[in-house]
Amino acid sequence: MSFEHLQLNKQLCHRLYIASNGITRLYRPMLDKLDLTYPQYIIMMALWEVESASVLELQKFTKVDAGCLSLILKKLEAKKFITLKPTKEDKRKKIVSLSAKGTKLKDEAQSIPEKMVCNFKDLDPKDIEDLTRVLDKINSQLG
Repeated sequence: MSFEHLQLNKQLCHRLYIASNGITRLYRPMLDKLDLTYPQYIIMMALWEVESASVLELQKFTKVDAGCLSLILKKLEAKKFITLKPTKEDKRKKIVSLSAKGTKLKDEAQSIPEKMVCNFKDLDPKDIEDLTRVLDKINSQLG
């Protein structure tokens, strides 16, 4: 019986794992300057886009695990980047909004995407477009 299908070099998931870890490491020095982790940066990018949202809306938008999201929001609130306020209809439901400090952070973060692309000089725009399309296809099947 052959077990070649179990070799790491035949695993798409392992390549995605390596890429994800490597990209997160590339973000770290830039995000350290902003006092953000990568998961916190994801939430901040979403809020820079929509300004405020319910926790459930934010979870659906970012695809961040609900348990992790709760911890991330508490840390962002402690850093005074966001505010968490209960809705009038249901005190258990919270609205997440940018604080003035969180809004200001957007200006400091605006150069990060361009700096990240510069790390991949061997990729042309078509490669990035193709990779995005394929990853979107994979992610849509994961739910």
